[in-house]
Amino acid sequence: MKTDIRDMTFMIPVRLDSISRLENLILSIQSLIRYFDANIMVMEASSYNNGVIRKMLGKKVEYLFLEDKDDVFYKTKYLNILTRKASTPLVAIWDSDIIIPKGQTLEAIEKIRQGFDVAFPYDGHCFDTSFVIRELYAKSKNMGTLMKNIDKMSLIYGDKVVGGAVFFNREAYIKAGMVSEKFYGWGPEDFELYERLKTLGMKIHRSEGPMFHLTHNRGSNSSFRSWEQSKNTNREKMTTVLSSRDELLRDMEIARFK
Repeated sequence: MKTDIRDMTFMIPVRLDSISRLENLILSIQSLIRYFDANIMVMEASSYNNGVIRKMLGKKVEYLFLEDKDDVFYKTKYLNILTRKASTPLVAIWDSDIIIPKGQTLEAIEKIRQGFDVAFPYDGHCFDTSFVIRELYAKSKNMGTLMKNIDKMSLIYGDKVVGGAVFFNREAYIKAGMVSEKFYGWGPEDFELYERLKTLGMKIHRSEGPMFHLTHNRGSNSSFRSWEQSKNTNREKMTTVLSSRDELLRDMEIARFK
């Protein structure tokens, strides 16, 4: 029996740069639909709409297309558009290649309902499946396939990951400034957001258990494009890390009137 979580909207921005990306998107959404009655919004940002994603998602997913001829996948901008469009009290940033056990997801959602502002449905460990285990999961679509092979996977970004899947009280998230659009292209926007929310005094919860990342081919939007971009995005990250709560609130107020 599916669990009713229609007070939650899963927000998934995507740009397809490989067949593996498309397959991962479908697998991730199938995992959500299998267990939950929920709102799922997918925004494809690309130079033109070929209709492939819309056709494969079916009617249970709200599909949005944004024409964008820029080679850079401006993920933070797309996420903020989705957040403004969502009408539910709870929202989730959900990457297109993420799988998380049902129990962890439900616990995190319940924590938001109980008054937390932010909830991570995993403990900070994100395991990359490898193409071999990804194929096994694609065939079985069974969480047990991932759990029993976890010792064969490698961790991505250490043991304190703060992106990939995050649940929010939508109102509190918007007041906190959402994701920073100063991060243009691939970068540590999730780390900056976490540090900002923490400094602002948001109530944050973490569930026990792993998050799984379905391996995919990596294109130009899966790494820094240049040394200059790396320098700029890391400067933005450290500005937040070194700021006080009052400084963040002041900067957010200034930004609101620009």
